[in-house]
Amino acid sequence: MIDLYSRRLLGYAMSAYHDADLTQATLSMAAATRGGTVDGVIFQSDRGSEQYTAVDYAKACKRLGVLQSMGRVGCALDNAAAEAFNSTIKVEYIHRQRFRTRAEARLKIATWIVDFYNVRRRHSACDGMSPVDYEHFIAEARRAQAA
Repeated sequence: MIDLYSRRLLGYAMSAYHDADLTQATLSMAAATRGGTVDGVIFQSDRGSEQYTAVDYAKACKRLGVLQSMGRVGCALDNAAAEAFNSTIKVEYIHRQRFRTRAEARLKIATWIVDFYNVRRRHSACDGMSPVDYEHFIAEARRAQAA
C-alpha cells in the first residue's frame, strides 16, 4: 500500500496465495506504520482481484475507518501508482537478485523497501527527496506555518 502523497510504501506482504488474508496483512501493516491512525484514509485498488472485494477485507477497512475506492474494470491507469511501484521494485531490485527460498525473498525485499526505497530512493514527485524525508519536510513546513 502506497501513500500517494509521499510515495512511501506503508504496507506490504508476501504469500503463496493472493487472497484476502494477504490484503488484510498489508492493510494492518499500513495502519501500524501510520501509528494505527488511518481513519478517513482512502484506499484505491483495482477490481481485478477478489481479495479487495472480499467481505472480510471490507470489514477490516471499516474497522480501521478506511474508505475503499475501486477503479474501473480493465483500466490499469486507475491503479497506476501501484503498477509503477511494482515495475520499480522488479526492475531495480527483484530481477537483479537470486533468492534461494521464499523466506529469503521476503526478508531481502522487505529490507530493500525499509532501508532503501522509503528512506534513500529519491522521487521526482517528492521534489527529489525520499518518501520519509519528504514526509518530514512537509511536517516541519506545516509546523513552521502554524507557528
